Amino acid sequence: MDKNAIKKYAVWARKELISRVAQKAQQYGITETEMVDAGADSVNGKVLSAEEMQQRRALIAQINEKGYQQVMEEVAYTWFNRFSALRFMEVNGYLPSHVRVFTDENNAFKPQILAEALHLELDKLDKDKVYALKETEQTEELYKYLLIVQCNALNSILPGMFQTIADYTELLLPDNLLREGSVIEQMISQIPEDNWQDAVQIIGWLYQYYNSEKKDDVFAALKKNVKITKENIPAATQLFTPDWIVRYMVENSLGRLWVEGHPDAKAQLLPTPEEQAAYTAGNRDPEDTKWHYYLEEAQQEPQVQAQLSEISKQYADLTPEQIKVIDPCCGSGHILAYLFDVLMQIYENYGYTSRDAVTSILQNNLYGLDIDDRAAQLAYFAVMMKAVRYDKRFLKRKDEDGEPDVPQPHVYAIEESNRIEKPDVEYFCNGKLELKDAMQTILTQLYDAKEYGSILTIPPQDWDALYARFDEVADESSFHRESIRKKLLPLVRVAQTLAQKYDVVVTNPPYMGSSGMGAKLTEYVKKNYPDSKSDMFAVFIEVCARMAKTNAYQAMITQHAWMFLSSFEKLREKMMHTETVSMAHLGARAFEEIGGEVVQTTAFVRYTNHMDGYNGTYCRLIEPTTQQGKEEMFLAGQNRYNANQDDFAKIPGNPVAYWVGNIVYEIYTRYPILSTVADVRHGLSTGKNEIFVRLWHEVNYGKIDFSLTNRSQIQKSKGKYFPYNKGGEFRKWYGNAECVLWYDIEGQKKMASMSGHRHDGRERYFQEGISWSFVSSSNFGVRYTPTGFVFDVAGSTMFLPQHDILMYVCGLLCSKLGQFFMGIQNPTMNFQVGNLRNVPLVVAKKEKIDEIVSICIEKEKEDWDSFETSWDFTRHPFIKAITKYPNMMDIGNIYLAECYDIWAGECEERFAQLKANEEELNRIFIDIYGLQDELTPEVEDKDVTVRKADLGRDVRSFISYAVGCMFGRYSPTYDGLAYAGGTWDDGKYNTYKPDADGIIPICDDEYFEDDMMGRFVEFVRVVYGDGSLEDNLRFIANALGGKGQPKEVIRNYFLNDFYTDHCKIYQKRPIYWLFDSGKKNGFKCLIYMHRYQPDTIARIRTDYVHEQQARYRTAIEGLEKQVAAATSTSERVKLTKQLNKVQAQDAELHQYEEKVHALADQMIKIDLDDGVKHNYEIFKDVLAKIK
Repeated sequence: MDKNAIKKYAVWARKELISRVAQKAQQYGITETEMVDAGADSVNGKVLSAEEMQQRRALIAQINEKGYQQVMEEVAYTWFNRFSALRFMEVNGYLPSHVRVFTDENNAFKPQILAEALHLELDKLDKDKVYALKETEQTEELYKYLLIVQCNALNSILPGMFQTIADYTELLLPDNLLREGSVIEQMISQIPEDNWQDAVQIIGWLYQYYNSEKKDDVFAALKKNVKITKENIPAATQLFTPDWIVRYMVENSLGRLWVEGHPDAKAQLLPTPEEQAAYTAGNRDPEDTKWHYYLEEAQQEPQVQAQLSEISKQYADLTPEQIKVIDPCCGSGHILAYLFDVLMQIYENYGYTSRDAVTSILQNNLYGLDIDDRAAQLAYFAVMMKAVRYDKRFLKRKDEDGEPDVPQPHVYAIEESNRIEKPDVEYFCNGKLELKDAMQTILTQLYDAKEYGSILTIPPQDWDALYARFDEVADESSFHRESIRKKLLPLVRVAQTLAQKYDVVVTNPPYMGSSGMGAKLTEYVKKNYPDSKSDMFAVFIEVCARMAKTNAYQAMITQHAWMFLSSFEKLREKMMHTETVSMAHLGARAFEEIGGEVVQTTAFVRYTNHMDGYNGTYCRLIEPTTQQGKEEMFLAGQNRYNANQDDFAKIPGNPVAYWVGNIVYEIYTRYPILSTVADVRHGLSTGKNEIFVRLWHEVNYGKIDFSLTNRSQIQKSKGKYFPYNKGGEFRKWYGNAECVLWYDIEGQKKMASMSGHRHDGRERYFQEGISWSFVSSSNFGVRYTPTGFVFDVAGSTMFLPQHDILMYVCGLLCSKLGQFFMGIQNPTMNFQVGNLRNVPLVVAKKEKIDEIVSICIEKEKEDWDSFETSWDFTRHPFIKAITKYPNMMDIGNIYLAECYDIWAGECEERFAQLKANEEELNRIFIDIYGLQDELTPEVEDKDVTVRKADLGRDVRSFISYAVGCMFGRYSPTYDGLAYAGGTWDDGKYNTYKPDADGIIPICDDEYFEDDMMGRFVEFVRVVYGDGSLEDNLRFIANALGGKGQPKEVIRNYFLNDFYTDHCKIYQKRPIYWLFDSGKKNGFKCLIYMHRYQPDTIARIRTDYVHEQQARYRTAIEGLEKQVAAATSTSERVKLTKQLNKVQAQDAELHQYEEKVHALADQMIKIDLDDGVKHNYEIFKDVLAKIK
């Protein structure tokens, strides 16, 4: 299947159809901003027929109710569905007329229906109209007419897909469908014909991709705190379930139900070992229908086996027509379609004919619900096409009178009762109290039903009485009859589907966290599902359990967070009343359409009763990083565990840690947990980080107080900002100290006024502790936090009142055992406070461990402080090398290559020592805990978090340091920050003097003596000497990787890449600001924001911009003369090219000067406390965009 072609088409088709539908609406005087009166009999000079007037009124009524964009979207996808269904039916020969609608027999875009128009036998086809349109050669109009008639003819047999089109959707059928490039033509040409063989796959992928851009829009809005509305829930939550996972869920629920009660069927339905081996090896027969994903029962104790035997007797009494199965979130019908396949095998095994089996499945067994009308249409169609596959004459079934009599499935869209008319209800109830009560309950429960979907609870009703009344109304002559049939009957069908119990419930529910839910949905789940309210997938775990009968099966694929997170602990306790029969724990990347670690899933089959001592089968498939890799591991039977879920309660928090051995349960039972010796705290929520949190380099360094050891000292502190532990990337031992918090008395008062502000753990602020990052896409690791820090909820911190075990605990949590125990507690990306509290603690060999841990922290701090983003950074390693090894250097003739080699050696030594230390700690802790069979001590290089030398990165950081020296932020002879606000001290700059006015131009030629390139060369010369200058510039240029002479390469780096690197290093909060005229490089200069003055821009304008303009004028005059005097064509072309470039730069600079002038006259003051984001925005018209 060409998914790229399908995706390309579906994404384009949505936009194209919406545009074309809107154009048709405009022809009828309807746009988003205005509408011609609904009662008009002519629009835009066109006289409307009575039918058009009626359709137009209906359209306007829908727009008034739902909104213009929503209606255009609905009409577009309605036609998309119909086109897709017709294409599938024509390719597979399922159209009753056997006449192709879009192509000829050779699959060319020459609709056979046009050629056969005069010979068609379609219900309500007006042959006279066909003749007339043919005679007048109105081919386009004829095609649209035939298309509508064909859809209406299919209504009698496929009403769930082809509703009667005598409404506004017919009015908005796009024009020019026969043209090259139309939606239909592109469907034929872009998607290969053989891709239309499997209804489930083609329809499922079309549905997913059609929604993909809308899904992106919904999630982009969610980031701006725009909740997901009921109209957007389908797009936001739709995800096409991989085929093998569907098979696993259905075979191990519905399939298990049957074969456990009918063991003789296994020979027919399950593969032989040889067949399974061939299938696993990839030798797959398309006609093979064996259950290759079925898992045999795990080995059980005799008392458990006895209980299972009793249950099997109950299953043995089941006949196929008694089995009820449902997918309550059926989407486009993938699960329903495979349920149909397995039901057919069950019926055939029981002796039914295909025709009778199909009828019974549709009437007795199969149910589906979805919140999305469109998804329900597609699921309905997928099920009906399954029926045709098994019974070729299915769509041609007739009743005794020769009328179509095609059985219809119980596949419905959730219906709302909001627009039900009271007179219709009263007429239907006919004064009968029992009918009134039933309808009142149904109407009440289904009010705003699309806000909630299948999580609604409907009490049982007398359904036979309700349907009997519908039969009566159908035979009565009343103007209520049609309204009751179209509005009340669908409500009752949905209500019954929600109310009844099922033998098998299988679904892939929506994944939607509480933060994305609208107000009504949030309130409903809090009230009705308090134990699972955090996410809709968890709510559906409860819903599906409720839908299932006792001793039934529930199969789902959900995010795996419910297995571990503390927010689902009560749900886990509730789930202990039922049994996990099997699980395919998938982890990340189970869906090939979703990359990254965010969506981590598990598929499972549960039995809705509890048996003490029952062993479930768990397949741990988290290691493969592809959908195919997980399937292959499953089929190979690798990483399978048998576990008794009762054992999970031995671990605090009750995580579903099926993979751990008995030794782990013993550890948790025998030893205390960290909460007995440690105080683990969540930390602060400011209420609005934009106001209170800054990266430390943004503010005046003198306003940061690093000295506090407890919160009471704030009263006497002169600081405004204090170090703030905010988590950060995965890093062990030390580091991620990047943020400061406005937390003086004034800051605290301001913070207290913010909604969402929480002061958790305040009595621990500024104390020494152990911190970690709440979110990590990598491994777990903790960091030693010295005194002086406030800590954030994302940088939660552990405090050890018994201070003497702080190093020991830090070592434990940074070892493999820390990762191991955290993986048991919570193998998600979120490491919660409760997970740390529950780590078991065994103290032994403390002195040795403390010694190793101290060295690890020291080495990690050395690495962290070697880069200028650390506030304890002193000098660049290439500078330190001079003073560290003076005997190795020829002062005045120092080579950067040698400095780099020294630095690289230090990095390698530090890395090797830290890795060896971590492996030694692992050995010690593994021995202490007795986990030799669970863990090995080896550490992969990727998990060692100090950095090795990197020539390109380190040379760029050297250039950045040099720029800092040019501005006076640093000095090569002074440790640490020389100037970052406050008072300037000339005494810090003995060897290299910073730029006098703090404005450094960046030019593509030597227009200024003290431009960036000139100053950089001077810096390298002063620090490293004259004799080595050229070699050092060459070394730098080679590391940068550009072409040309060294100075040219370095100049181009400053022009094109330096600022991008700077913004990346400083996390889009640059301290050097680039004034940039544009793409022509007409003018660029850097300033250091800590040296900004109100007249800085005025000086840029007068001392640099004007001077550059003068140079351009001089250059232009000179080049014009040279062009005129050129004696050869090649010379003239070369000079003309130079002239054009300079002229373009001059023109760009002229426009830029006007913008600079406007700002210069304002003499703007800035306050560093406002942060880079705020201050940069003030000058955005003249500054480079931050990327």
